[in-house]
Amino acid sequence: MQNAIQIVFPNTKHRWCLWHILKKLPEKFGYHVDKGSIFTTIHSLVYDCQFVEDFKNGWRVMVERFHLYENEWLAGLYENRECWVPCYLKITFWVGMSTTQCSESMHAFFDGYVHSKTTSKQFVEQYEQTLRNKVDKEFQAGFKSFSQMVPCASRYGIEKQFQAVYTISKFKEAQEEFTGKMYCDLVSVSEGLSGATYEVREDVINDEHSKKKSFFVSFQRDKCEITCSCHNFEFRGIICKHMIAVLVRNDVKSIPERYILRRWRRDVSRAHTRLSMNYDGLISMPGQLKYDKMCQRFATLADLTAEDEAKFDAIIDWIDS
Repeated sequence: MQNAIQIVFPNTKHRWCLWHILKKLPEKFGYHVDKGSIFTTIHSLVYDCQFVEDFKNGWRVMVERFHLYENEWLAGLYENRECWVPCYLKITFWVGMSTTQCSESMHAFFDGYVHSKTTSKQFVEQYEQTLRNKVDKEFQAGFKSFSQMVPCASRYGIEKQFQAVYTISKFKEAQEEFTGKMYCDLVSVSEGLSGATYEVREDVINDEHSKKKSFFVSFQRDKCEITCSCHNFEFRGIICKHMIAVLVRNDVKSIPERYILRRWRRDVSRAHTRLSMNYDGLISMPGQLKYDKMCQRFATLADLTAEDEAKFDAIIDWIDS
């Protein structure tokens, strides 16, 4: 499958399911006398390493410590580490999708409509009902984003900037980072030719357990360019609490548009909402009908001009002008 994906979708990043990999640990190391320590070490390397070199060095130490040189399964994982280890993947935009979210979202999509004993005929009927309800929910969510506004959790101008443009669900995600800032402390800063690097120490609290973890934020004040070693923005498209802490320290009142993703904005006209609908009770709006008609005309135009270089160039120039 991996080879097929690379051929058909050469610009697509293929990711392995981390959950399934870690689930196999008891099966692969159940015989080992140090299996508990191996599990803990692998989990620590996977979830705590922010930098590639830290992961590589930690993996080498683990292999030497537990004498795992002959373990082919582990060697195969390391050889393909760029497909499953978070510190390799977080520099790519994944819209925040977790490794199990695909199956979870599919289950949620059909939840309440189909079950293990659903027949093929019932599935087709329920599929129509599912789509109809999903379209209706999207319209309701869109209306809610325009008619309601979630109050800010702070008085920072940056949070108000997100509040003004993001959909409700995405603003709530961004807001979690603003509230999470209270667990962050700036412990050091070093100035360099390309800007300043801040060490931000966060109290990571899970249930009753907590630990301190350091993140490193690079900030160029003149360009207002900022990156964090957690790569939350690159991975999810939401600026992280560590970046917010540095921005606040530097008295930044608003951030450049490049940190406000267009896909999260409430005022974006999403292409799929232009499609005409045939579900009972839902009538296509005039704009959707016009969009559908234009798509048909442009498809015909594409068929007529695709093989003619001069006509093709003329049409493209007209569209771009």
